[in-house]
Amino acid sequence: MKKISSVEEYIEENAHFAEALNLLRHIINKTELVENVKWNAPVYSLHGKNVLGLGAFKNHFGIWFFNGVFLKDENNLLSNAHEKTKALRQMRFESIDDINKNSVLAYIKEAIENQKLGKEIKADRNKKKTVIPLELKALLAKNQSLKSSFENLSPYKQREYCDYIAEAKRDATKTSRLEKIIPMILNGIGLNDTYKDC
Repeated sequence: MKKISSVEEYIEENAHFAEALNLLRHIINKTELVENVKWNAPVYSLHGKNVLGLGAFKNHFGIWFFNGVFLKDENNLLSNAHEKTKALRQMRFESIDDINKNSVLAYIKEAIENQKLGKEIKADRNKKKTVIPLELKALLAKNQSLKSSFENLSPYKQREYCDYIAEAKRDATKTSRLEKIIPMILNGIGLNDTYKDC
C-alpha cells in the first residue's frame, strides 16, 4: 500500500466509498477534533489523544473509536474491532444509505466527552513477563557483548526475540533462527524493525 499524506488522498485511494467517507469526514469536522493522518489513515484527536479514525475496506467502511468500549451504544451500532482488543470499537457501514448523520454525530460527541473525562484503557506494556528460551540464555551467557546488547533492547523487542526462538519446533530451526538474530541484537535492531519502517 502506498504511503498516504492527506485525508483527501486516502479518500481518493478508496474511491468506491468516496461519497460516504466525505460525508463522515464532514460530520467529524463539525466537532473540535483535529484531523491527522496516522498509520496511513485519517485519525482524529483531542489534545494529542486519538479519539477516532476513518477506515475503508473492500466491502465496508466505518469509524474506529479508540476507546469505544466506554460508549453507551444505545443504538447497537458498534462491534468489537477484534477479539483481542479491549478498547477499540467500530461503527461499520456498507453504503452511504446506512449512515444516520444524527446518530453518528451523537456517538462522536460522546467519544469526545469521554476523552475529556479521561476515560481510556491504557496499554499495560510491561504486563507480559519475558521468558528467555534455554538456547538463547546459553548463548547470552557465553557472549558478554551479545548479553549487554540484548539487555539494552526494550522489553517488547526482547519478547519478540524470545518468542521467535521459543516458537520454533525443531532444533535445526532454533539454531538457524539464533544465527539470524545474533547480528540484529548486536546492532540494537528489533526482530520486526525492518517491516515497521516500510
